[in-house]
Amino acid sequence: MNTSDDTPRVDMARRMWLRNATWAVSAAALGGGLPLGFTTPRVYADDTTRNLKLSWNAGAICTAPVPVADRQGFFRKHGLQVELVNFAGSTDQLLEAIATGKSDAGVGMALRWIKPLEQGFDVKLTAGIHGGCMRLLATRASGIVDLAGLKGRTVGVSDMASPTKNFFAITLKKIGVDPDNDVHWRQYPANLLGEALKKGEVHAIADGDPTIWQLRESDHLYEVSNNLCGEYEHRVCCVLGVRGSLIRKDRATAQALTQALLEATEWTANNPAQAAAIFAEHAPQADVGQLTAMLKSHTDHHHPTGDAFRKEIALYADDLKSVGVLNSGTDSDRFANRVFSDVLV
Repeated sequence: MNTSDDTPRVDMARRMWLRNATWAVSAAALGGGLPLGFTTPRVYADDTTRNLKLSWNAGAICTAPVPVADRQGFFRKHGLQVELVNFAGSTDQLLEAIATGKSDAGVGMALRWIKPLEQGFDVKLTAGIHGGCMRLLATRASGIVDLAGLKGRTVGVSDMASPTKNFFAITLKKIGVDPDNDVHWRQYPANLLGEALKKGEVHAIADGDPTIWQLRESDHLYEVSNNLCGEYEHRVCCVLGVRGSLIRKDRATAQALTQALLEATEWTANNPAQAAAIFAEHAPQADVGQLTAMLKSHTDHHHPTGDAFRKEIALYADDLKSVGVLNSGTDSDRFANRVFSDVLV
């Protein structure tokens, strides 16, 4: 028998179940089933919401699906009350915060996270979010029109361990240019990369959106390459990581968070202007029109899960071994199996 305190909770759960059941039946009648990748929101009889802390970088346009999920109700739809934490510290600090329970999950760049994850943080990657957002630019007068043209040149980056520096080091290595000896890398604050290029201190610059996009447009720079070229056209760059202990103790909540962000990512792909406006609330200095163009250039329709995502992690591990970021003895497939969790099954 339910006590009076339990009655409202059970009634709410029953109403949510009936609403979702009705939606599912209607969807099946109209289209033969639920859309690919959609799962009916899980209803908890013991609690109608789960409270979570999700860390993200409010200055990075590639994290736009995070505020979208909050603003458009994707978190609520999956029974979650999510506190967004704008985290500006190092990746090691972020992963430690997630692993130790100061945060429950985070969104970040695969090429930034994989090396720290090799060290054993209790964080599991559950899904890819999108591809795109890293670019390498040069002046039109430089004569640099492809990556091979960087041989003997100096490239400005905002961080020597940044995903952008790692990515272009990998792609240089694949075309036979030694990224350590044939190319010089010089570090500047992100907002000074354009000035360094104008002064001739560097011959090219590489960074992520929105900074690099805005420099390309304002300074009329040539985009030499980006992380959607060649084999990376269908490779994710931004990922979701969830605390390992949360997955082990409450897999349903980890599943709900992952599903909510995947749906928000698809919504972002289908509604780039609205997503840009939502993101701009967290980055008031950004131009909504430019943010919209950036989102249209990203591959938010590509958000792999399951074995497809695990394979992409292994490919990145191979790439990072090739440029000495990961230990040469690391088994990429075994590593991917260790740091990936398929919470959607």
